[in-house]
Amino acid sequence: MNQEKRRLIFGRFRDANPHPKTELVYNSTFELLISVILSAQATDIGVNKATAKLYPVANTPEAIIDLGINKLKKMVKTIGLYNTKAENILKTCQILVAEHDSVVPDDREALEALPGVGRKTANVVLNTAFGHPTMAVDTHIFRVSNRTGIAAGKTVLEVEKKLVKRIPGEFMVDAHHWLILHGRYVCTARRPLCYECQISDLCDYKPKTTG
Repeated sequence: MNQEKRRLIFGRFRDANPHPKTELVYNSTFELLISVILSAQATDIGVNKATAKLYPVANTPEAIIDLGINKLKKMVKTIGLYNTKAENILKTCQILVAEHDSVVPDDREALEALPGVGRKTANVVLNTAFGHPTMAVDTHIFRVSNRTGIAAGKTVLEVEKKLVKRIPGEFMVDAHHWLILHGRYVCTARRPLCYECQISDLCDYKPKTTG
C-alpha cells in the first residue's frame, strides 16, 4: 500500500468521525489508567459495568488504597483475571502516592514501571490522556493493519512501529481510535463487513464479502 492510499483512508475515517474517543467511560486520567489496566482480555462494556460501581466509591489512588484489596476485588470480580488486576491496581496506587504525588505520569518509562502497565496500556494513556502520537496495537488494530495493508507485520511491536512511521502526522493522535472502532464494528475477525466499509476500495484485502 502506498502513502497516498493511507492518507485517503485516514481522511475518510476523519470525515466520518472527526473526534473519535475510547469507549471506556472515565472522568480523569487516573480513572482512564485503572480502566485500561482492567481492560486487558476484557471488553470495554464489561469494564464500564465494573467501574460504574467502583469509581463513585473510589476514584483516586488514596481512595482505592483505603478501600483495601478485598473490597477492590469484590468490586471488579466480574472482570477476567480480577484477582491479579486488583493486586496490580493497589500496588500502582501505592506507587502513584509515594513517587508521583498521586498524579499519573506523562512519561512512558514511569508508566511502564507501574504494576499491570505494559507497553500497550502506556500507549493508550499517553495517547488518550496526553495526546501523544502513540499507537496501542490490540487484536483489532493488528488485524485491520494486516488485512488492509496499512501496516503489515508478524508481531504487535512490528505493526506498532510501522503504523507510527507510515500514518501521516495529521492523523496520528486519532488513528488509534479509528482503527480500533473499524476493527470492532466493520473489519471484524470472522466476517468483515466489506460491503459496508468506507475504505473497501482502498483496502488490499482480496476476498471481500458482499453481504
